[in-house]
Amino acid sequence: MAKLTLGAEKFFVFAHNTSSGRLVFAKRNSSKRQKFHLYPSEGCSRLRVSCSIKEKENVKEETDKFDEVLTGLRVDEPGSVSGFDSESGQVRGTEEVGRASYWPPWKNIPQRYKLIGTTSLAFVICNMDKVNLSVAIIPMSHRFGWNSSVAGLVQSSFFWGYALSQLPGGWLAKIFGGRKVLQTGVLIWSLATALLPLLAGFMPGLVLSRVLVGIGEGVSPSAATDLIARSIPLEERSRAVSFVFGGLSFGSVAGLLLAPPIIENLGWESVFYIFGLLGIAWFSGFKILQEGETSNGATLAPRSNYINMKKSLSASLEEMGESLKDVPWKAIFRSKAVWAMIYAHFCGSWGHYTCLSWLPTYFSEELSLNLTEAAWVSILPPLASVLVTSIAAQFADNLIATGVETTMGITNTVGAVPGIVGVALTGYLLDSTHSWSMSLFAPSIFFYLTGTIVWLAFASSKPQNFSTRD
Repeated sequence: MAKLTLGAEKFFVFAHNTSSGRLVFAKRNSSKRQKFHLYPSEGCSRLRVSCSIKEKENVKEETDKFDEVLTGLRVDEPGSVSGFDSESGQVRGTEEVGRASYWPPWKNIPQRYKLIGTTSLAFVICNMDKVNLSVAIIPMSHRFGWNSSVAGLVQSSFFWGYALSQLPGGWLAKIFGGRKVLQTGVLIWSLATALLPLLAGFMPGLVLSRVLVGIGEGVSPSAATDLIARSIPLEERSRAVSFVFGGLSFGSVAGLLLAPPIIENLGWESVFYIFGLLGIAWFSGFKILQEGETSNGATLAPRSNYINMKKSLSASLEEMGESLKDVPWKAIFRSKAVWAMIYAHFCGSWGHYTCLSWLPTYFSEELSLNLTEAAWVSILPPLASVLVTSIAAQFADNLIATGVETTMGITNTVGAVPGIVGVALTGYLLDSTHSWSMSLFAPSIFFYLTGTIVWLAFASSKPQNFSTRD
């Protein structure tokens, strides 16, 4: 078989270009020779380098756009897209992008932490609006000529609404969700606080405004508990509860510190206007946070934990009623441990609420301290509470469990009773006996001691199995 050999010399003619020093070759069968350069010309080299740089620019631009999407930056903002500078060979705009990715400071904080932070802030404002009257009651009594009995009635009216809204707050949180209930509660108590100076000269209106403050704040504990249970992982809930409810003690401290200088410089009316506007500002900020979650598609808890919002209100109420029927109420109230817990809560609340309401007046009238000095001494109990709460959080792993809303609702309702009875009774006894020892300190000492004894004697840390009881 004949072999066919193909060689380069059959098709090309080789030549050496002396001017450029490059080896060139051309097709034989072409009437118009086409030259092929083994080494590219300088123009070709520049073209290739330019194309390579352009390709790097495109790749870098696409990478920057992708990174900006991940960091939440808008790629259509001027100066936000960094590119490759062909003259300097450097990437442009990386410092601006780096700074923008960390601004605002809370941008990259996990959503659940933002939620817990704003809820704790709501509780700070909550107690600021609770204690502001404890300081303002002194100039208000002088202005309107109130005796101690009337002052006690005004201060106790807050707890009327607070006690009435405890259990309904838990039910509403189950139906509508803790977020909506908390938002509504903050708006109610903030508006009522801001309107109080306008109603101060009309006793029924003044009492009604404080009742509304109590109702708004009364739904907050159950709403916050529901919100935490739905939004926070189980292993973080005890710390979340401690942080949120620790805002109450911090709010008492902040309110007692801020109220005196505001009253002394701007008048007693201004403390209600300013504190009320703080709550309204929180309401607006929380709405913005919630809208941000919706736009980012954030989900904070499994959908199975949420109440189906498509259900009608009547269906939700029927479902809640059925669940309440399943609660072994008789077994619960036959338990000595439950009664020990209720009584201890009652006793602790008596001393807490009466001292919180009357200590500034005692220091001002009995010890002749000015408002600022009286407030500084009055902050010691809530300040100690802040420290104890932060330590106790490490041992609160089982705080949120089955039935926690019902238990908290019952004990908080009973715990609000001393605010109604104790605060008003202190004013009445003060007018009758003219003795702070008999009207304020002796009852508080009695309830603190008996509450401790009953708790140590009958309380139990063991889980109570109510399902086995008749």
